[in-house]
Amino acid sequence: MENKDKIAIVTGSSSGLGAAVAIGLAKKNVNVVINYSKNKEEALKVQKICDDYGVKTLCIRANVSDDNDCRHLVEETIKKFNKVDVLVNNAGTTKFANHQNLEALSDEDFIDIYKVNVIGPYQMTRAVEPHMKKNKFGSIVNVSSIAGITGIGSSIAYAASKGALNTMTLSLAKALGPEIRVNTVCPGFIGTGWFLDRFGEEKFNKIIKNQEEITPLKRAGTPEDIAKSVIFFCLEGGEHITGELLVSDAGMHLSLPR
Repeated sequence: MENKDKIAIVTGSSSGLGAAVAIGLAKKNVNVVINYSKNKEEALKVQKICDDYGVKTLCIRANVSDDNDCRHLVEETIKKFNKVDVLVNNAGTTKFANHQNLEALSDEDFIDIYKVNVIGPYQMTRAVEPHMKKNKFGSIVNVSSIAGITGIGSSIAYAASKGALNTMTLSLAKALGPEIRVNTVCPGFIGTGWFLDRFGEEKFNKIIKNQEEITPLKRAGTPEDIAKSVIFFCLEGGEHITGELLVSDAGMHLSLPR
């Protein structure tokens, strides 16, 4: 029960990896703030699962690209719990665009993606910083992607945004220590409903099979796999680590062409 007094905010936690992180933290007795921007119904389902583990929860709508929403999310957390110990910047977005087609992305596409993937985590970090500093403890974990390291991914704008998030992690880790640690997890493929909805069951299963064939660990990542890496940085075991980019992809990056 050593985590029973800890409070964690997980952005974008109504589904996929964010939901897995929120539930994983609840299993470890961490009180959880579930955040959604559109799907309240799914967020409430995640909240119910967390409640069933006996922790205290809060469910709040907020779009992390909006600074007022970020501040409101943190203010409501402080009102209920009087502190925040952990922030997981998981909310993200993308646009699919062939990398060879430079006309496929507009300046607005870049701006929209950056507002969620880079500015959002910055705004959330800024909102929690005084509270973490006050309590002399804080762990911030950004969810990036191997796209930000390798340049692959759904679009150049997406890869560039995750590269920026990786660099921002290093800057924030330097700026916010010693009270606050800032780290990043860079997943490869994650088999979530998002992929299934976009590609359909047949193509989704082909992607899973391909991952199992090409990765050194012969695994296709699940939300629960990546959640374990995120939670490692959040809680015990990560106390001596800041400014780290952890690739969690079953070795997928080793299989990419040079």
